[in-house]
Amino acid sequence: MAECSHDCATCKEKCSKESLLEPQNKASNIKRVIGIVSGKGGVGKSLVTSMLAVSMQRRGYKCAILDADITGPSIPKSFGLKTGCVQGNDLGMFPPVTKTGIEVMSLNLLVDEETKPVVWRGPVIAGTVKQFWSGVVWNDVDYMFVDMPPGTGDVPLTVFQSLPLDGIIIVTSPQDLVSMIVEKAVNMAAMMDIKVLGLVENYSYIICPDCGKVIRPYGESKISELAKNHNTELLATLPIDPELASLCDKGVIELFEGDYLEKACDYLEKKI
Repeated sequence: MAECSHDCATCKEKCSKESLLEPQNKASNIKRVIGIVSGKGGVGKSLVTSMLAVSMQRRGYKCAILDADITGPSIPKSFGLKTGCVQGNDLGMFPPVTKTGIEVMSLNLLVDEETKPVVWRGPVIAGTVKQFWSGVVWNDVDYMFVDMPPGTGDVPLTVFQSLPLDGIIIVTSPQDLVSMIVEKAVNMAAMMDIKVLGLVENYSYIICPDCGKVIRPYGESKISELAKNHNTELLATLPIDPELASLCDKGVIELFEGDYLEKACDYLEKKI
């Protein structure tokens, strides 16, 4: 067999795509798996992951977050979860649960110091992501959101190949440079035969606290055009909101208010 190019769309080999999938933990029951990706860092991918989980949980679904950003985990901070709170037995590790019942697994819940850097090579990081899938006892989960690191490297490749993704949501921001990098993520998903569910643009605008005027600091957004070009949905445009940042810093993102992601949640309910 020739060396795998990871491009399922053009592959002539007879290998089964499912053969690369990691099995769920025998005690887990995960129904839908959504990857949250970005072409570069700093666009608010973890924020979108957190808000989607909170929003779907509010609709009565059981949600979970697998924090696959091993070297830069930020999900525990947003939910006020502390290190050293993971327990387990012969079945596997049990994910800590947030105040509203969202199950979370992240490396920062396992290390003794949350600021301690993770200096690991790619294969070790990829193996950890697999362990978070098969070695964790996830309960009855309607929607699992996988917060992936930016780019198209080892971890996104591992998630695309090893987890039964129902699709990915790509997070971007208004700059032209970021839009170009989004195309890399879209093209990688196409190579791996993974469905792009839609785009979320963060930092899209600011609402003036005095007059209510909408200000677009990066100029007019091209996200609608980008979504149309790739035949995918524009699921949300998020403002620059200091309140959201404050809630994350305080570990109480579950208290956020607003309907920013209602269209995205509607889409997940109807299409996934």
